[in-house]
Amino acid sequence: MDNVSLIDTFAEFKELKNIDRATMMSVLEDVFRSMLQKKYESDENFDIIINIDKGDFEIWHYREVVADNDYTDPNKEIPLSEAKKIDTDYEIGEEVSDEVKLLDFGRRAILNLRQNLASRILELEKDGIYNKYKDKIGDIVTGEVYQIWKKEILVLDDEGNELILPKTEQIPSDFFRKGDNLRAVVYKVELRNNNPLIILSRTQPAFLERLFELEVPEIFDGLITIKKIVRQPGQRAKVAVESYDERIDPVGACVGMKGSRIHGIVRELRNENIDVINYTTNLNLYIQRALNPAKISNIKINEEEKRAEVYLKPDEVSLAIGKGGLNIKLAGQLTGYEIDVFRETEVDDEDVNLDEFTDEIEDWIIDELKRIGCDTAKNVLSLTRDDLIKRTDLEEETIDNVISILKSEFEQ
Repeated sequence: MDNVSLIDTFAEFKELKNIDRATMMSVLEDVFRSMLQKKYESDENFDIIINIDKGDFEIWHYREVVADNDYTDPNKEIPLSEAKKIDTDYEIGEEVSDEVKLLDFGRRAILNLRQNLASRILELEKDGIYNKYKDKIGDIVTGEVYQIWKKEILVLDDEGNELILPKTEQIPSDFFRKGDNLRAVVYKVELRNNNPLIILSRTQPAFLERLFELEVPEIFDGLITIKKIVRQPGQRAKVAVESYDERIDPVGACVGMKGSRIHGIVRELRNENIDVINYTTNLNLYIQRALNPAKISNIKINEEEKRAEVYLKPDEVSLAIGKGGLNIKLAGQLTGYEIDVFRETEVDDEDVNLDEFTDEIEDWIIDELKRIGCDTAKNVLSLTRDDLIKRTDLEEETIDNVISILKSEFEQ
């Protein structure tokens, strides 16, 4: 086994695109010097010349010529008699350089050298992947679906690096087959058992933000700023945008002509409904826009408690709350205010405020009914039993009990 036996190992270095040439040279020299230290107890008087491209190297040993009776250190000195065998012109005090052959180290040392090199190459590769993706957190990457498991999907990037898309970071309606191309944002980069673990996500707000940057040039160029994004992946999202240039309509630019820009984003997010809202520091107006498409009659804001009481006409309440309460939930997250919805109705002398029933209905149940816009007995009774069950977090038995109490009030 000679120098040629290391060509394959050198070739592995050349394939590492994330490792710069200086680092390669440093690691290779370090491995060779470690071998020299084991054999000669020092590497001070050795020069190592490495040619990565050819997969070749040379090791040269430099020693000073000394008189035979002064010879004490075989690593730094060579007796005159031995130096004369190399070249008869050598004199005391001159420097002798002779090449150290790999075969001189023995088969076991050479095998250890290759193993050490392979180990260092693997470490460099892991560090390269980790550092590469650490700088990409929050950026979109594209990969090919390689393996699909119950709890996660294995994705390969264009360099063959393994990325993980957990089930929890997938849009509920996502469906992929092996070989499909997949887009996601780099969510986390960790070292687990010294191996880089790159976690992707399609549910984070950052994914939607990057998609807007790709589809809307004005956002990419900084002419339009995304102030905040809230979303329920696969169902609904609200995006607050602002433009510092009065000539640019931020909402219109994001939606595009006939929705051309936003349609691509919606398709990528499995038909997620996206509301683009013009950001404003006017809190009343901001809450009104956040509750779109509902039309608000009046708002009362408590800044200390971060609460807003919103009054709407009866036919607007369901629009404000949204399916499963999603619209009002996202509006609250977007504005940072807890939003309570109330029906604005004509005065009904026969109607009774829910607060009048505190002796029969617990306060937390009344609060839950108010949360969906029912602040009077007739408000509650105007909804069907199924509607009340769907919109509140109350048990069916509790709903039945409330309906019974309220009906008995009017029967009397």
